[in-house]
Amino acid sequence: MTAELVRGQNHPLSEVRLEIRISAGRPVVAVATLSDDSGRARGAEWVVHPGAPVLPGLEVSRQAAADHRLAVDLGAIPEAAHRVDVLLALPTAGGGPTRFGAVAAPFVAVTGLDGTELVSYTITGLDAESAVIAVELYRRQGAWKVRAVGQGYAGGLTELLTDLGLTQAAELAGAAEEAVAEGLARSVAVPPPRTTDDDRSHQASAPPRPNPAASVSSHEGSSSEGSSHEGQVSGTAAPSAPQPAGPGGSGDGTPAAGPSMSVPAGGTIDYRHPRRQPAPPSGQPAPPSGQPSGPPRQPSAPPGQPAPPPAAPAVSPGHDGQPARPIAGDATGWSMEERLYNQVWGMFEDLARTTAAYRSAVDFAESRMEKELDQVLSDPRSRIGGQGDAAREAALVKHAQLVDQARAALDRDLAQLTDESEVVEPALPAAYARWDNPVWHGYRVPMEIPMAVRLGDLHLPEDPSLRIPMLIRLPLERGLWIDSGRWASPDESFADEGERRRLAMEAAVAHAARLIAVYPAGEFGVHVIDPAGSGAQALAPLVRTGVLAGPPAAAAAGAADVLSRLTQRVDLVQMAVRGGAPDALPPGFDAAEQLLIVNDFPHGFDDRAVTQLRYLADEGPAVGVHLMMVADREDAAAYGPLLDPLWRSLMRLTPVPDDHLADPWVGHAWTYEPPVVPPGSQVLQLVLTEVATARRDWNR
Repeated sequence: MTAELVRGQNHPLSEVRLEIRISAGRPVVAVATLSDDSGRARGAEWVVHPGAPVLPGLEVSRQAAADHRLAVDLGAIPEAAHRVDVLLALPTAGGGPTRFGAVAAPFVAVTGLDGTELVSYTITGLDAESAVIAVELYRRQGAWKVRAVGQGYAGGLTELLTDLGLTQAAELAGAAEEAVAEGLARSVAVPPPRTTDDDRSHQASAPPRPNPAASVSSHEGSSSEGSSHEGQVSGTAAPSAPQPAGPGGSGDGTPAAGPSMSVPAGGTIDYRHPRRQPAPPSGQPAPPSGQPSGPPRQPSAPPGQPAPPPAAPAVSPGHDGQPARPIAGDATGWSMEERLYNQVWGMFEDLARTTAAYRSAVDFAESRMEKELDQVLSDPRSRIGGQGDAAREAALVKHAQLVDQARAALDRDLAQLTDESEVVEPALPAAYARWDNPVWHGYRVPMEIPMAVRLGDLHLPEDPSLRIPMLIRLPLERGLWIDSGRWASPDESFADEGERRRLAMEAAVAHAARLIAVYPAGEFGVHVIDPAGSGAQALAPLVRTGVLAGPPAAAAAGAADVLSRLTQRVDLVQMAVRGGAPDALPPGFDAAEQLLIVNDFPHGFDDRAVTQLRYLADEGPAVGVHLMMVADREDAAAYGPLLDPLWRSLMRLTPVPDDHLADPWVGHAWTYEPPVVPPGSQVLQLVLTEVATARRDWNR
């Protein structure tokens, strides 16, 4: 299984003979360097580039190309080498782009010799940089690992090699560029196709075709690209097969740009979504439907007078590097609901990636500063005096510069995500919306089950104001546990046990009300077990509106009755499904999904009831019976490890903000915030009343 890395993440390598595949969309120069255990390259003999492409265990391409395959044999490199850096640089020859921000995000994959992809990394977040350390292979305690680096350099290959400790960096970069330029000079354009007699006769009878090269200047600023939440452009529109050079062709085997892929005069493509392109300025007529906008046609010069100078190419707003305003539903999907769901998850992934990149950059700056300070302190001559102070000051300045650069990139991404959140949040349907969203005031019971339901918000400490909706797919695949225990609260503001239990029960009612509201009438039933009656006040909205399947069960007898009926239901449905006869259920069987809310567990539960509860938690979700427990795990400590599988099977939620949720992708600790009903709002009563009315009409 391929491991998809983010910046700063590492992964062990199971093989020593590898192939590093690079896809950049535009020609790039591939270089590799060896470094010792201190991270320094010893000299030019430890650098492979197009002018010197082979070293023991390393081989790179002799030419700039959009796709590269680097051969690496970690068992053959010198013993003194502990690290292999793979570098990418934009060639200065050929008149192509001069910064990575103008091209698609480079993609790097490390594969085995059989082509099996081990790890992959998409290098995002580059702008003015023209050279970048893509990945590094390093040896740690005898084992090799790969790390996604993505460190860019605006000074090009020379600055990058200098940072690796090479004193002859300028000469090496010049040798690489010279080899690339010589290769370009030797390249030969693809010859035009041979024309047969039949082709000649067909061309003679066909009307003349417009020159596609002429369409480039009249379609600047048009776009047919899609956007991606992975920080890179996806779905790039391009012709299905390369066209040979000819009239209007590029001469290198690539097709001329036309309406489906327009190239401005600067040589870069507008990758924005067509709907994100701003409207033309007021007073300027819009182009006809189906035709991209372009610069106005130049008037002809009067006879005998020189032609007027050509106007500057028209560039639509947004080409200055400012991101276009986001739109709601800008994601894949068959419906707006699915597109919004995918867009929210894309925002979550974007926030996780950019935060991981920032934290990795800060860690890199810290480790680099510590290494530089250690080098200063290891030399007795530089420990004291002006030389040592200057070295320490330089290390601190470089550390501050790296951290500031990382923070600036993070702030840029956070601002873009905040803009997107401000656009997406008001467009969310009721199932995805907060309780304070106006969509609830026009609520009507849905006719279909939605894809997901919102159970709260998630945010990271780098920007607590940027909250991502926590959407959980329906039907629920696991039960919910509303923790009424002692949460992490530095000010001990929730130390009172009664207050914690009240907040937990109110949160459970809010979750249950949302689940009731997003299901069609008659397709979701709610049962409550409240042995001591301590949750009566919080349960009042559900009881008054009559949306419960029955009154809350009290005492041990009531709990046993509800558990027995739901356990029987699970058994019946399981037998019908396993027997291949799902339609053979008893007449009058309620096929709606069921939710059981249990308050004050384990009060009022004997051993048999505890066993039934565990059975419902394990087997219920597969047949439409879900569990929501409001409990403090310490209250059930007397059962010992017997209940550990029960707690693990439930998703833990808290009634107050708490950073207990972690994603297995990059390992961030996300702060969870429950969906709180605004104080004094009647939205809960309004929604539950509407549900009760719809159920009465449905049962008639």
